[in-house]
Amino acid sequence: MIRITKNWATKLAEEFDKPYFKQLQQFLEQEYSAHTVYPAMEDIFAALNAVKFEDVKVVIIGQDPYHEPHQAHGLAFSVQDGVEVPPSLVNIFKEIESDLGITCIKSGNLTRWAKQGVLLLNTSLTVRRSQANSHHGKGWEIFTQKVIDLLSQRAEPLVFMLWGSNAQAFAPQIAPQHLVLKAPHPSPLSAYRGFFGCKHFSKANSFLVDHGKTPIDWH
Repeated sequence: MIRITKNWATKLAEEFDKPYFKQLQQFLEQEYSAHTVYPAMEDIFAALNAVKFEDVKVVIIGQDPYHEPHQAHGLAFSVQDGVEVPPSLVNIFKEIESDLGITCIKSGNLTRWAKQGVLLLNTSLTVRRSQANSHHGKGWEIFTQKVIDLLSQRAEPLVFMLWGSNAQAFAPQIAPQHLVLKAPHPSPLSAYRGFFGCKHFSKANSFLVDHGKTPIDWH
C-alpha cells in the first residue's frame, strides 16, 4: 500500500534495506492495524511523490502530520480542498500576505506549491490520531535526515525553511551553498515570537531569482 515514485525510490533504495527502516515498517503495520493513523498509508510519501528530486527548489520542514480527521494528506502544513485551514497554515498565509503584499488562495491544499518545486516534508511522516508527535523517535527522523542530506549534496543552490526547533535541528547538516532560513514555528503558540515578520517568502524568491530560477508563486 505504501507508494513512492521511482524517482525517489532509486535514491533512497539503501534506506529501505536498513534495520531501522525494517523496524519502522513493522511498527507502522502494527499502528495502522490497531489505531487510526494519519495520513492514509498510500499518502505517506505524498510529499516526495509530488516533487521530483531534481525539481526541488525550496524545502519546508514541518514536525509531523496533522493528527485530526480529514486533515493530513502527506504534505507538511497542507490539507485537502474543502477542509478548514488549520491555525498554523492560517499564520503562514498571514505572513505571506504581509511579506509579499498578495492575497492567498483560500484553499489549504498546498499541492499548488509542490508543483512549483516546494518540498513540504514533515520530520515524522505519520502520526496516531489526536496524539501529536506520537511517532517521534520511531525511525522517521533518520529517513528524513537522509532526504535532506541528498538534497544538501546538490551543487545547485536550494532554499531550506526551518520553522521551530525540530526543523532547525537539521541545519548543521545543510551545505553552505544553500540558503537556510530559520524562524519560530507558525503555530499560534509561537508565531508571535518571530515567525511573523520573518519575510522568508520574499527572501526565498530573491535567492531563487539571483540563481537564475523562477520564483515561487506563493498564492
